Amino acid sequence: MHDAARRRCSGGARMQVENNSRQAGPCNAQELSARGAEAERCARERATHLDHNTVSALNWIKETGDQQSSSPTTKTTQKHYCDYEHQTLSKREQAEEESLFAAIQWPNPPVGKIPFIRSTDPAHSNFVIVNSHVRFKVGDQLEVSVHMKDFQGKPKQYGGDYIQARIHSPLLKAGATGRVVDDQNGFYKVFFTLLWPGEVKVSVSLVHPSEGIQVLQRLREERPDRVYFKSLFRSGSTSETTVCNVCLPGDLPVCNFTDLYTGEPWFCYKPRKLSCASRINHAKGGYQKGLLTPSESLFFQTDVNIKVPILPSGPDSVTVEPLGFTESANLDRSQGPAVFPLGYYYQDKWRPRTSWIRHFNKTADISECLQGKVVHFFGDSTIRQWFEYLTTFVPDLVEFNLGSPKNVGPFMSVDLKHNVLLKFRCHGPPIRFTTVFSSELRYIANELNGIVGGRNTVIAITIWSHFSTFPVEVYIRRLRNIRRSIVLLLDRSPKTLVVIRTANVQELGPEVSLFNSDWYSFQLDTIMRKMFSGIAVFFVDAWEMSLAHYLPHNLHPQDVIIKNQIDAFLSFVCPLET
Repeated sequence: MHDAARRRCSGGARMQVENNSRQAGPCNAQELSARGAEAERCARERATHLDHNTVSALNWIKETGDQQSSSPTTKTTQKHYCDYEHQTLSKREQAEEESLFAAIQWPNPPVGKIPFIRSTDPAHSNFVIVNSHVRFKVGDQLEVSVHMKDFQGKPKQYGGDYIQARIHSPLLKAGATGRVVDDQNGFYKVFFTLLWPGEVKVSVSLVHPSEGIQVLQRLREERPDRVYFKSLFRSGSTSETTVCNVCLPGDLPVCNFTDLYTGEPWFCYKPRKLSCASRINHAKGGYQKGLLTPSESLFFQTDVNIKVPILPSGPDSVTVEPLGFTESANLDRSQGPAVFPLGYYYQDKWRPRTSWIRHFNKTADISECLQGKVVHFFGDSTIRQWFEYLTTFVPDLVEFNLGSPKNVGPFMSVDLKHNVLLKFRCHGPPIRFTTVFSSELRYIANELNGIVGGRNTVIAITIWSHFSTFPVEVYIRRLRNIRRSIVLLLDRSPKTLVVIRTANVQELGPEVSLFNSDWYSFQLDTIMRKMFSGIAVFFVDAWEMSLAHYLPHNLHPQDVIIKNQIDAFLSFVCPLET
């Protein structure tokens, strides 16, 4: 199970773990000396991109070790530790994990180094609409064949490229996503369901070439530290900043902040003077540089091979004839796990195909829907957008000033007239927010365990973006904890409504691709959907809603897309009576 990840996070390094539940003094010089050259190398490597306080702390460790290098070494209790590698899984959990890995397995290029000139070139590649001369009706399947070529114009002989595709009618503000099938020989099939009449255009884009995907896989397994975090420790007038993460390489002593209830791991390098109990906050430290070799960087170029359109070799559109009213209504109400796409836009309004939707265009309709309810939003900034949209759009909802840091939270809005309470709280680490107070670092599973629930309790959750840099075992563990808490909540309070917001696509460039590529998000989203299938939760498909829309991709979609997400969400809260 991912040997490269194990080697990277442990790397033969040993760490002395101090549990944050007990007070501890600073590490002494003899302990530091015992750690030797590996600690110095680790400190020097990390100091390149850290803030001044953190650099000072790491330099102190290096200097103290140098000064005491001639002193006798002292034996200390040491452990190999990168927690996700040492999970004890039941047979059922192990079988599920194997199933999840099978679901996200990706075709690899041939073994060996592929030169850039032989990598996928979207400019030389093309697509063709199969049977474009046929008369299509609403409900028909449209097949598109994509043929990939390299920068010499030679046909590719293997698959593994990441492609996104959609159909759209700009004048109708209509759009839907396509299902891509990799033939693993340089050809791809894309299948669309034609869901509205008129002229329908096809758009296909190469998000990443297969050679770039191979690099992203390597980074995910070998460099889970490529986004680093930090915490401030303070006692009186003394303060220190150290690096934190799920896995910390090297042989320095660490503070163990693993959650006692969920077992979610989190560690910080121990301050040299202060105890672990003096931690004040958590923050994003930054992004590591120099992750790619010169040859690898060629696979990540704007306007060359990152989200570049693939052009047609013939017509790029078909004309679709309408159906009768009854046939059209039946088409919109498809059922079963094989339904694709799950929805589409028409006149800029989202129409899900597996459920009914209401469009909440008036503030009074939203107030009536939410009357008497407590709504909990848990997750990252993409679900904070829901909280912000509702608070801004509904005049009777007034944000209560909790004195929380901007964009971080927790936040709360109250409508006393309609007895509505909205609450937002970010998920626990890893989270790349500016600064979160330690006391506000909460895990969603623990928060769910503290909710009584009931018919007037609504819970909305999203968790994906901040896990893209880690091996998927870290994400699976987090979802498993959340799922367990949801099942317990629904068992004790079956009337509680739980809604999951999926991931969404975003704008990509050479640097963002290495940390938050749509390919990472797509893989996590696949895992999330599988893990939450079969339990009584509802999904708002932010993935299709962002990919099918005509607006540019954005990590934080624009208001017209958020409005459609809110309509879908509230349609679960207050469903149409049919």
